[in-house]
Amino acid sequence: MAPSQQAKSSKSARGLLTGLVVGVCLLAAAPRAQAQAPAKQPPQASPQVAPQAAPQAVPGFWDPRRRPERPDLSRLTVIRFLTETDYPPFNYTGADGNPAGFNVDFARALCEEIKVTCTVQMRRFETLVDALASNRGDAIIASMAVSPQLRARVDFTDPYYRVPARFASRKDAVMPEIRPEYLEGKKVGVIAGSAHEAYLKAMFTDAELHPYPNDDAMRGALRKGEVDFIFGDAIALAFWINGTDSGDCCAFSGGPFVESRFFGEGIGIAVRKGNDVLRQALNWAMFRVWEKGRYTDLWLRYFSVSPF
Repeated sequence: MAPSQQAKSSKSARGLLTGLVVGVCLLAAAPRAQAQAPAKQPPQASPQVAPQAAPQAVPGFWDPRRRPERPDLSRLTVIRFLTETDYPPFNYTGADGNPAGFNVDFARALCEEIKVTCTVQMRRFETLVDALASNRGDAIIASMAVSPQLRARVDFTDPYYRVPARFASRKDAVMPEIRPEYLEGKKVGVIAGSAHEAYLKAMFTDAELHPYPNDDAMRGALRKGEVDFIFGDAIALAFWINGTDSGDCCAFSGGPFVESRFFGEGIGIAVRKGNDVLRQALNWAMFRVWEKGRYTDLWLRYFSVSPF
């Protein structure tokens, strides 16, 4: 099932499903949007030559120069993770009836690193914060986007992935790099009222914006050649590009945009307010899992097309 929403702080505000290494990209913990100096001529793809597939990339949000110290883990004996029921490939019910998905396997890897028992309980997304507050679990790992509203109710670990924004075009018009001046007069589809539309209005002022009510309408316009580009949630776009609905029409153009002011602070694990022991333990374990290469292995197991 392909994703179709943004990373979520509520069901309607979350990042949709994702995609992604022959080469591994380490993204900074607070990366900036691509603000690039003007070039003399925009790169143009030759219509006679099929664009080469970009190398897959695994997002990493841990700075090797900022290795966290091992916290006191003696008080941790079990971590009861809460996750949601139906958000593949992040969370879903496996063939054996047990919780499965990227978030579930990542949670288990963290417990292995901390050397504690790990349980995973699946609940509807909108019930997760209340379940955490009432001590029915210790941590939420459910592709939950960090937001000021949620920070008032829970504490978050460091982000373990982000949901970037990207442009997509038809395959015969792929650009390896996109800058505002390259899109002057170009028709760009975007979801009306979205953060992606706000970003284009602020940064790509010379593009001709075409707002659409939903993803299907926007993607259909690109497939039919009614717009030159579309701009949106790169995770959802990665699944669409690689799926049957796209008809193999399209590909990413340019790289990811990750400006937190528009696209959020990233996806973190939520713990109860003040539970610094668990939060610090999870931050340490996430760094260790990434440092050992297990995060890369896990990401590539679930995501075949890179949104980065």
